[in-house]
Amino acid sequence: QVQLVESGGGLVQAGGSLRVSCAASGRTLSYYAMGWFRQAPGKEREIVAAISRSGGSTSYANSVKGRFTISRDNAKNTVYLQMNSLKPEDTAVYYCAAAASMVPITRLSDYDYWGQGTQVTVSS
Repeated sequence: QVQLVESGGGLVQAGGSLRVSCAASGRTLSYYAMGWFRQAPGKEREIVAAISRSGGSTSYANSVKGRFTISRDNAKNTVYLQMNSLKPEDTAVYYCAAAASMVPITRLSDYDYWGQGTQVTVSS
């Protein structure tokens, strides 16, 4: 079992950057493919980015391609989401999740463990 804790959220102006982190405890993250999801008020939770167990393969939602980068440091048991050129529509609670898979997973129901989320607010 793994416990996930997100950090690094906050308030940023449109066009700015923010990096959120997901630290794991319990079982090492190298056993899991990882994903970042987000949920805005009144909307369903959606995939933002996913990364394979090794970090060699990634997948992004079309809405964030070219602006966001997912990465991982298995030695530090941490996954990151670098967010650039932020837009007000990126405002949401961002969650990291772990899936017992080698390849990137984009379906929410395939994830086994979830963090509590971190709020990202982008002002216009």
